[in-house]
This record gives sequence, structure tokens and C-alpha cells, in this order.
Amino acid sequence: MAAMPPPIADERAGLTEYLTAQQQAFHAIAFGLTDEQVRSTPSVSALSVGGLIKHVTGCQRSWMARVAAAPDRCESDMRPMQDRAVDYSDEFVMRDDETLAGILAEFDKQNAETLRLAETTDLGAAVPIPQGVPWFPQDASAWSVRWVFFHMIEELARHAGHGDIIRESIDGATLYELVAAREGWPETDWLTPWKPATAS
Repeated sequence: MAAMPPPIADERAGLTEYLTAQQQAFHAIAFGLTDEQVRSTPSVSALSVGGLIKHVTGCQRSWMARVAAAPDRCESDMRPMQDRAVDYSDEFVMRDDETLAGILAEFDKQNAETLRLAETTDLGAAVPIPQGVPWFPQDASAWSVRWVFFHMIEELARHAGHGDIIRESIDGATLYELVAAREGWPETDWLTPWKPATAS
């Protein structure tokens, strides 16, 4: 990935390029980590890098179901709230039986579907706002697909920022040096690509 999205020609290209940039940030954040490290919670937060990747996978999945169904409502989860809450909590935790390779594969599968919809869906289509959710608007009946994709960029960027802090708490690595290592950029006066610590 480049450090920044390329120049864009139109709105749809802008949405897809910025979505791609934020999706790929999670690959950089996780680059070079072991399963144990990506599962760890080294900061004051209870979040891990692995848990964040699982969450943004699920977040994209739920919002893209709304986009795919627009202008109709997507199918509702009719399970008891207790069952849904368990699944939601699991989304933030990388379990011992999960691997970084596995959660990244699920992430990339969802990333591809998100980008497919961003490239093909009517951006002006109405996306019905679920009722009874306290953090959703109470004075409007629908968002647009365009709004949803801007929201996805916001969500991915916010959680990538969380991931940056967690990764730096693990081994001191920061995003640009991780991108440089992942992409094989040469060392310069400005930037030294990340290298794993050598065993003493």
C-alpha cells in the first residue's frame, strides 16, 4: 500500500481509494506480529490488534448488509438479545483458537465485498435507519449509501488509530515504518523500515 491514497478523479474513486487505504492500514499494524502478540492487550485498553481486526470485519459486514438490501431493510437478527450480545462481545476478542492468518483472511474477504459494493451500488439509494437504537438519528428515516461509505471510512480510520497505539505498545513500531517494511521501501534519512527485534 502507498502511505496515502492516489489522486482521485471522482467521488466513487475517492470512496474506494480511501476505503482501501484504511483497510490496508490493519495489515500494516499487524505486520510481523506473532499470534500471541496480536492477541495481547498491552495498553490500558482491553483491545488487541486481533480483536480490532475482527471488529472492523464485523462492522463492515453489518453495514454492507444494509447497503446490499437498499432501499429495503436488511434481514433482522431475530435471535434473543443475549445471544446477539455474546456474538458482539466475541467480535472484540481474539480467542486462543484463532490465528492472525485466519482473521486476516476473513477481513480480506469482507474488504473485497465492501469495495465491490462501493464500486457498483447506487450511492444515492436510501438505507433505512433502524429504529429504537439510541445512537441513531430519531428524526430521519434513511441514510444514503453514500453516507454509509463515508461512515465506513470513519469507522476504519478510528479503529486503525486504536491499532496504531496498541502496536506501538507492543514493540514501539509505528505505521510508516511498518508500511515501509511490508512494502520493501528503501531506508532513507527520513524513514527506517521496521525490523523485528533480534534475540539477545
